[in-house]
Amino acid sequence: MAGTTPGTPGTPRVLRAMNDRAALDLLLEHGPLSRTRIGKLTGLSKPTASQLLGRLEAAGLVVATGTTEGRPGPNAQLYSVNARAAYAAGLDVNQQRIHAAVADITGEIVGEYELRTPGRTATGVVRQVTDALDGAVKAAGIAPDEVRRLVIGTPGAFDPATGRLRYASHLPGWHSPTLLEELAAALPMPFEYENDVNLVAIAEQRVGAARGHTDFALLWNEAGMGAALVLGGRLHRGFTGGAGELGFLPVPGTPLVRQVAKANSGGFQELAGVQSVPRIARAVGIDTPEQPYVPVASGLLSRAAEIHEDDPRYAELLDRYAERVAIGLASLVAVLDPELIVLSGDALVAGGEVLRSRVQSELAELAASRPRLVLSAVRRSPVLRGALESALATTRDEVFDTSR
Repeated sequence: MAGTTPGTPGTPRVLRAMNDRAALDLLLEHGPLSRTRIGKLTGLSKPTASQLLGRLEAAGLVVATGTTEGRPGPNAQLYSVNARAAYAAGLDVNQQRIHAAVADITGEIVGEYELRTPGRTATGVVRQVTDALDGAVKAAGIAPDEVRRLVIGTPGAFDPATGRLRYASHLPGWHSPTLLEELAAALPMPFEYENDVNLVAIAEQRVGAARGHTDFALLWNEAGMGAALVLGGRLHRGFTGGAGELGFLPVPGTPLVRQVAKANSGGFQELAGVQSVPRIARAVGIDTPEQPYVPVASGLLSRAAEIHEDDPRYAELLDRYAERVAIGLASLVAVLDPELIVLSGDALVAGGEVLRSRVQSELAELAASRPRLVLSAVRRSPVLRGALESALATTRDEVFDTSR
């Protein structure tokens, strides 16, 4: 029989590494655990659990963090993941600013920095990225080389064939075909890029409303409308990265938009984007400014959720807007038949449960299947949270691999 190598499945070394990773994942999920508790959760004997913890402690992956209290018998030593074992970073980029953060291996944010970029030109993007990252690293009190991985979230998507950013003409400086190469040369760690709405879906899947779901869609409505599609537990990006650019979807109720890439808009964006909310409000007799679109729309929908029972104008605003949202979702449901749809972004979240229930009712009338609609559970910086979760997943795979 052929001999085995240290990395061959089924060998003691690989089995130990699998047990190590299982224990580390349990510590991330549950927090500090005793040796006995780890043994019960993993099915390992007490001696084997002790050996496991000894290995992980020697490798700097776990630390002793106190003892159990308030139970009969002697207090048991508790162990937790060593938060300083590694760090990961994320960037959320939009027209006005770059928001950067660093998280330790447990997912705790330990440093943040926001670089304002109003009037951004087509030059200096690499410097802005490195400045924002440096600010977050300094706020975390660590050295740059302690950050193992970075994920950058932007509107649109980088076309894998050309290296150019598509579907985001409103983001100056990010469309150079050499930008990714320039970033790779300037950054001290490996980096990945991802669509901002896709990152929101990652955040919802890991720590939010879509936990435990392998098939779901997420509808995002802030400055623009977009969707993220998760099928079989994996993001569906499409051939050019444009899967989920739902704002471009032609829908009834609006004139047909042609040359959508140049217009940076489309039928569903015109029908149910944030700019539509103040227009609906004025049509039902509510005096309101039109811009700035996001805060005006969010304010109107939040107000409607509060007083719709006492003011029929606001009830009408909710009804009309819910119908518009459901029209676009009906097309998505007809093609994908998702198990769950998460409503996210300032405008949809502002309408709360009152808006969600109306969209659910309208969708039941327009779609053959009836996916469950839920509100986002990741309210603070969801794009950035998704970038960190994505960076942490890869970092943990590297750092927690004890088979090497």
